[in-house]
Formats: sequence, C-alpha cells, structure tokens
Amino acid sequence: MSNLLLDTAFEKARNSGRKAFIPYVMAGDGGLESLEKKLLFLQEAGVTAIEIGIPFSDPVADGPTIQEAGKRALDQGTSLTMVLDYVKGIQQKLEVPLILMTYLNPIYQYGVENFASDAKAAGISGVIVPDLPLEQSQLLSSHLKHNSISFVQLISLTSPEDRIKKIAAASEGFLYAVTVNGITGARSTIGEELQGYFKRIKQYSHTPVLAGFGISTPEHVQTIGELCDGVIVGSKIISLLEEDKYDAIKKLVQASVYNPS
Repeated sequence: MSNLLLDTAFEKARNSGRKAFIPYVMAGDGGLESLEKKLLFLQEAGVTAIEIGIPFSDPVADGPTIQEAGKRALDQGTSLTMVLDYVKGIQQKLEVPLILMTYLNPIYQYGVENFASDAKAAGISGVIVPDLPLEQSQLLSSHLKHNSISFVQLISLTSPEDRIKKIAAASEGFLYAVTVNGITGARSTIGEELQGYFKRIKQYSHTPVLAGFGISTPEHVQTIGELCDGVIVGSKIISLLEEDKYDAIKKLVQASVYNPS
C-alpha cells in the first residue's frame, strides 16, 4: 500500500532538486515531551520524512548510540502505546510524514490490528520492522494496507539476486538499503562496493531507494545521494540532538541538495 503523504514528500524533494533526507529520532530519549520540539525542528529544517524509533529491550539492528538512546527512553517508561498517543496529540502541527521503526514484539504485545489502526489515527505514514522477515510479513502487512500505511522493507549488502527481487517487489513507500554489514552507527568511510549494490537494487525497485546505516557527514549524504534516491541518518542525528548541535543537523539536511535552483 502506497501512502499518499509519503509519495508526495518524495515527489516534492525530487522537484525541488533534493535527494530525500530522513532523520531518525528515538521517542522518549530526553523525555517523551521533548519529541515535539525535535520533530518540529526537523520539519522546519526541510527533511523529507522523519523516522521515529520505539525503544525496545533487545534492539538487534541498532548500534551503541541508538541502543543507549533506547535505554534512556525505556528508563523514562516510554512505550509504544505512549508514543502513539503522544504523536496523535501533536499531529496537527506536523506536515512531514512520520515513519515508525519498531520491533515485532511491541507490536505483538499491542495487538497487530489495534496497532495498525492506532498508527493511522496518530498520522503514521510508514512502518519499519527490522526483525520481521519477508516470509512472515503477512502477519502485519494486511493490517497496514487496510489503514493505508506503507510497509517499508530492508535489504542488505549480502542479499542474493532473487531475494533482492522479492524484497523490492514487496516494499512500500521506499526501499531501505542497508549500506553496511552489521548494526547501525556512524562511520568515517563509505565502501566502494556500494555503486554496484545500488545499481542492482534500483533495477528491481518500483519505489525510491534510500540508504541507511553509517551515514554521518555531509560528504556521506552527497556521495551516497548520487547513487540512490536519498539517505536515512540515525546515530549521528541522535548524537547531535543530545549535544544540542542543531546547526550541524541543518548542514546534513542541506547536503541533500544536488541541483539547487
């Protein structure tokens, strides 16, 4: 299911000479009440969409920075229910699409059908569940489809050709291309193998291809942006928000401009 708000945001970015830029924030890090300020700042900075992380006790795809942010959020008592309720209360202030990144267990505990309907009520445009394999995705996909929420799939560097085809065909909203083997986290270099990787993915994808994991500098944003449709920046955004370095975040977002008008 394609989400209209998400599709429109990607189209707007393309038309304005930008690659898509999606920052990640951990809900509840610094207190749930701080989420509104972060979302409004990122919206004003010109991001394409915002990925909101739900804290979880066993975040298998997350590196140290996001793990620590999740732990701080859990220590504040943050839950999936609280986040959806909170976002629902502030959604009238938001124009940018919101993408929820959570693990399967919180959804299962919440109740899959209730989760999908409550996510729609909170204005969620897309959902990412990194520990739900494609083969089991029907557990959630039909409920998201019923609520016009895009179910974003992840694809890895080691995925064989036939699996790339299947994941690309199933992904909605955009295809999340993981650019490192392993967990999330900022890094200093970008691998040379990525050019062929994105070329292979893009020939099968019917949605924008966005790169994530390890993107941490304006140079990364520009270099990766030349190979695909945009980037997702997580650990670096978490660190910069914690350090109150809002100008550095703006520079990352501005690096997504590839054809200034």
